Amino acid sequence: MSSFKIFDIAGSGMSAQSLRLNVTASNLANAESISGNAAGVYRAREPVFSAVMDKLAGDDAASVRVLGVVENDAPVQSRYEPGHPLADAQGYIYLPNVNVVEQMANMISASRSYQNNVEVMNTSKQLLLATLRLGQ
Repeated sequence: MSSFKIFDIAGSGMSAQSLRLNVTASNLANAESISGNAAGVYRAREPVFSAVMDKLAGDDAASVRVLGVVENDAPVQSRYEPGHPLADAQGYIYLPNVNVVEQMANMISASRSYQNNVEVMNTSKQLLLATLRLGQ
């Protein structure tokens, strides 16, 4: 494997973690969104990643691929508030299935993963520069 492939691997990991941070931020921003029907309420979203080993690309190229963003299947919350302007005919309002504590833990994990990929790139850069200085 070429030393420069490390940058491709870490870069794809940073891109994936950036998407994960954006999806988590969207979930947190919509955590208190209220709807008058269960079908229209915001549902938590999660990115799906896949590790890719591509022997056809040469040098056993590896990367992280984003397969997509899926909605969480957990049921939405309903709350009885007959006086609310968005309440349905039975007096219920509907809240997203976003668990704020879980989303915060997910955000911290994504942030640490992003930082680790940055550290891999910086360490690789320093190693390559040190290798170039060996000949001086």
